[in-house]
Amino acid sequence: MALLPMIFVLVQSLIQYPQPAGDGLDEATHRRMEERQELLVHEMARLLQELEEQDKGGGAVLSGALQQWPFWVVAGVLLLVALWFTCRRRSGEASNNDVHEGEDSVDGREECMEVKVQESSDASEQRSREKEDHEGGKGESGSDGMEDREKTGYAGNEQGILLVDRIEWPVEDLERGCSVIAELMESLTRVFVDSVSNSFYPVPQEAIGVGSAFEGWSPRDWDGVYRVLVPLNPPPGHAFHLEPNSAGQVADRTFNVRVELVCTCEKEQVEEKPLCFLHHSREELRQKQKRSLLETLCTSSYLDVEKTSRWFCHLVRSSWLQVPQWHSWYVVFQPCSRSCRLELSKGRESLAVEMLFGVRRGDSDIFVVSQPTKAAIAASTAWAETYAVAEAKFFQHIARQLPCESLHLKCLQLFTCILRGTGFSSSTWKTVVMHVLTTVPLSRWHRRAFARRLWDIMAYLDRCLQLTHLRHFVLGNERLPAEISLPPAMRGVVPPNLFEHLARDPAAHREARQAYGRLRFRLGVLLSSH
Repeated sequence: MALLPMIFVLVQSLIQYPQPAGDGLDEATHRRMEERQELLVHEMARLLQELEEQDKGGGAVLSGALQQWPFWVVAGVLLLVALWFTCRRRSGEASNNDVHEGEDSVDGREECMEVKVQESSDASEQRSREKEDHEGGKGESGSDGMEDREKTGYAGNEQGILLVDRIEWPVEDLERGCSVIAELMESLTRVFVDSVSNSFYPVPQEAIGVGSAFEGWSPRDWDGVYRVLVPLNPPPGHAFHLEPNSAGQVADRTFNVRVELVCTCEKEQVEEKPLCFLHHSREELRQKQKRSLLETLCTSSYLDVEKTSRWFCHLVRSSWLQVPQWHSWYVVFQPCSRSCRLELSKGRESLAVEMLFGVRRGDSDIFVVSQPTKAAIAASTAWAETYAVAEAKFFQHIARQLPCESLHLKCLQLFTCILRGTGFSSSTWKTVVMHVLTTVPLSRWHRRAFARRLWDIMAYLDRCLQLTHLRHFVLGNERLPAEISLPPAMRGVVPPNLFEHLARDPAAHREARQAYGRLRFRLGVLLSSH
């Protein structure tokens, strides 16, 4: 009667077979099912072996077994049912894996398979983000519904809220430093205007705070220097003309500032302005007024950066005793050939300031400045093009629009804290975050969605690495706010690729992908620990 134990084992396996209750089963349940299946197969093999041994013993046993054919039928049916449930389970697992694969199947996943707890929540977040982006343009009602789901349906929300509250945030120190520098530059500018009013030197305008400190965040590699840009206007009887140099990439261009004398005869007669440099003799000009800019700060009709830097530093030195800050701050000037650097100290408080100077391109927010680009600049007449003012205005625009103040800056602050050893620079992350700010609706940048926005930024970088293409944020960007002014020719230009070096160098691209995996791992661990 060996059939009875075999039928009992089959029935027991079906009764204890865990039925699916959702889209899939957990790993522990799957393991128990596989162990039970192996036990069942082993038990059936043992019973069949016993039957064969009994069959060799004589035809009587075989005849007795054949007389029990109903048991064989029941056993066969139960075996088929068990096999059907097994196939159904495996088919469901395969389907579930296809749905959950998504963007996490790229190379970055291989670097982060150790974070098994975070992997599933990350993949789920990625799918939710893609669905959010797809449905974002379907109207306000759809957008509101998505926001509600963000607030209640994402398991990482609580983690994000805990994390956003624990980020080391130097905002008070930055605001204090920016406020002190802004007041100092305002006082100096008033003195500058009076000092150059009777000369033909460039006329300094109101200083503009640039860089991360004035944008409200502090990268890990920040040197602690507050930077301001002082625009220079041409003096009376002069005009500035920007001439691009042929060398250099579109995103790393330099210009020469050509100085031209212009006629002032009409103004001279009506307003008693200085003599016209074009229509008066050199002898008369030498006797009655000071030298032109061409004779003081220029080299071959071009404004010289190093000469201008020496003049500007001298102007700051001579103006210091005329500003109210000199009573409370001690100043030390630092040598620099292309800017004016100084250290301010008062008791235990100290501030480092670098004053850059530049020329505006028309009426736009693009300047050419004295600060050199990454590539070495040999010519003293070369001025580097900068987009720092446009970027600063973009951050000011975002700060006015976001429902949660400074959430985007906290994203930047967090990433710069975990960038060490990955090879990604703070400027790269700043570019990525600015692109995401113009892609994800600003209404979704709230505290409960902090973790989701972090993964949005990671996903954007992932796509850029896959395509080896990261667009320049300012050049050719049609999504810039209207308040940011660009030269007409700059709006229609093809955005330069900031990842062009990765496209040319497969080894560098592979290393960047591995660095992305490490960064993804760090972010996963960071979120799972809060």
